[in-house]
Amino acid sequence: MEELYSKYRKSAAFFVVYIREAHPIDGLSPLPASRSVNDPKTFLERTEVASSCAKKLHFTMPMLIDDMKDSTARNYGGYPDRLYLVGKDGKVVYQGGPGPRGFKPDELEEQLKKVLGASPVGKK
Repeated sequence: MEELYSKYRKSAAFFVVYIREAHPIDGLSPLPASRSVNDPKTFLERTEVASSCAKKLHFTMPMLIDDMKDSTARNYGGYPDRLYLVGKDGKVVYQGGPGPRGFKPDELEEQLKKVLGASPVGKK
């Protein structure tokens, strides 16, 4: 995703939406060895975990944080992760499958190219 962001960021707005923690220490997980944080109980805690995640993964994309009711995750089926492309009119142009198997940046890029109708700004 960082590669797509770098390539298209002058042509499209990109955001990572941090939703509820997928693999908290105090929750169930198919990947117990990879758990390193508790499930945040407050928005401030969620913000701190999201910030730590962004630093650890070297995200340069702007990050938005879902509310504690998980409104974005529920309304967009974003758990555990999912790619969306939203047009200028606010309508969903592309909805990827649920991750990790449905996380397909190449498909997103093809749809992005169609929406933009050309190469990314500054590229030929």
